[in-house]
Amino acid sequence: MKWSTGYLFTLKEAPADAEIPSHILMVRGGFIRKVAPGIFTYGPLLLRALRKFENIVRQELDKRGCVELLMPMVQPRELWEETGRWKGMGDGLQKLKNRNGHDFCLGATHEEVVTDFVRRDVKSYRDLPFNLYQVQTKFRDEIRPRFGLMRGREFIMKDAYSFDADNAGAQKVYKLMFDAYTAIFKRLGADFRVVQADSGNIGGDQSQEFHILADSGEDQLLVSDQSDFAANSEVCPAIDANPPAGVKADPLPREEFATPKLRSIEDLSKATRIPARGLVKTMFFSASDEPKELKPVAVLLRGSDEVNPVKVKNHFGLANPPPLLTDEEVKRLTGAAPGSCGPVGLNIPILMDKGVEGMSNYIVGANKDDFHLRNVNHDRDFKATAVGDFRLAKEGDVSPDGKGTLKVYRGIEVGHIFYLGTKYSEKMGANYLAQDQTQKPIEMGCYGIGISRTVQAVIEQNHDKDGIVWPVSIAPFAVHIALLDPDQPDVRKVADRLYDDLQAQGIDVLMDDRAERPGVKFKDADLLGMPMRVNIGGRGLQAGEVEIIERKTKKIDKVQPGAVFEKIHAWYREQGV
Repeated sequence: MKWSTGYLFTLKEAPADAEIPSHILMVRGGFIRKVAPGIFTYGPLLLRALRKFENIVRQELDKRGCVELLMPMVQPRELWEETGRWKGMGDGLQKLKNRNGHDFCLGATHEEVVTDFVRRDVKSYRDLPFNLYQVQTKFRDEIRPRFGLMRGREFIMKDAYSFDADNAGAQKVYKLMFDAYTAIFKRLGADFRVVQADSGNIGGDQSQEFHILADSGEDQLLVSDQSDFAANSEVCPAIDANPPAGVKADPLPREEFATPKLRSIEDLSKATRIPARGLVKTMFFSASDEPKELKPVAVLLRGSDEVNPVKVKNHFGLANPPPLLTDEEVKRLTGAAPGSCGPVGLNIPILMDKGVEGMSNYIVGANKDDFHLRNVNHDRDFKATAVGDFRLAKEGDVSPDGKGTLKVYRGIEVGHIFYLGTKYSEKMGANYLAQDQTQKPIEMGCYGIGISRTVQAVIEQNHDKDGIVWPVSIAPFAVHIALLDPDQPDVRKVADRLYDDLQAQGIDVLMDDRAERPGVKFKDADLLGMPMRVNIGGRGLQAGEVEIIERKTKKIDKVQPGAVFEKIHAWYREQGV
């Protein structure tokens, strides 16, 4: 593509609403333009990168026997009612009505649609197994869209669904897709980790996430420093590296004491000279998937710990992590503002983290503004409904496999694989006739890759102060030719010949033939980040040389004009694209 006849517009300044490097660079480079919060137009350069990544995905899936189809983005309410997810998905599901008043939604995911598709045709075990996939636009009404394509409302996703006669077959496919995903992200050249994960709204009891590592990642990953253990902090078991001695002191008389303006654990710790670890805090949630239904529960944990809403969700079997009660709701429930609340006298379920179980004579809120209770002891002063692991694991905790301690990484989730079992097939009647002549539900798996998110994640991991540093595998163009003197016939002749020769060999080329100063072209080239740049100018040709610059290393080679094609061609072959 030639700049003069293409559609390329760059910006010098960072956009005001962009917070992370990849978002800034994608806007400055003209890769995306915002239409509405969380909704973007993909420019020509980004579309080329997306298509290249899609091709990698298709190649790895096709070689493993997966079959592509395409399902609709608009889906009827009736299918979602069959699984109970019309309400269970919450406000993230964008709902609409047609002209006849029938309810539909924009496809946030496609479990219902694909199960409906399969149940119409599959009748016997002889029809199984198979694995269907699509690349499709999805829409989820994010509460706070941010970070460009990282947390957008409209996005491109690859999702696949496997169908098997039994668990053994489903597990084989799960391993097959794990290997496919590993191959896909290796071909990207990405630094990634695979971690244990929560299944969320999709369901199932087995799932793993693929994360591209980046400091700006929204997910916290906990990885053992001595083994292969890795998990999203949402599901990582919390094992204290320094647990309490296990010998509880004899209970002392409970007493109330004034704590004016002491509303935080930090303030209370300073005032009492007790470390946060020795204090107990009470958090309040609503354990209901119905937004308008209030089912208050209290969670007790040490003052130094953070509650894990996903573990609370899983304890109650909820579809979504429970929301915190508002300050007003806490006040109505306890009679006190947050910071002065505790478990004594509560008539609601109380979940106690196991870290509190070994404590005695601790301080909690008195359910009275500006007052706390000291010498509180569970069993004597209140009864916990359940004791378990309800806190977020953190760096320094013992690795759950017993090997080493946990280290924190930040990651961007780009892929997720699930073993669904029969969650959808049972609810939707997707059965088959087994060899024993009985009707059985189909075993299913689900496998997703965020296509648009992955491409931005690659940028987040591959950039410098000057711009993007594309890996060759998905770079919009492999080579960027900069004509430094486009009005000189000899420069134009050399550049046009190189452009044609490279394209004839299947090497994508962007040629900057604008009537701009060399400095402008160099800055734009660094911003756009194509792997290899060729500078062709009149002064260089007079000296018998052309500059070749590798974007990642910024290494400069000066070669004779006649040798440029062979050098670029050899470099491209070495990339193994």
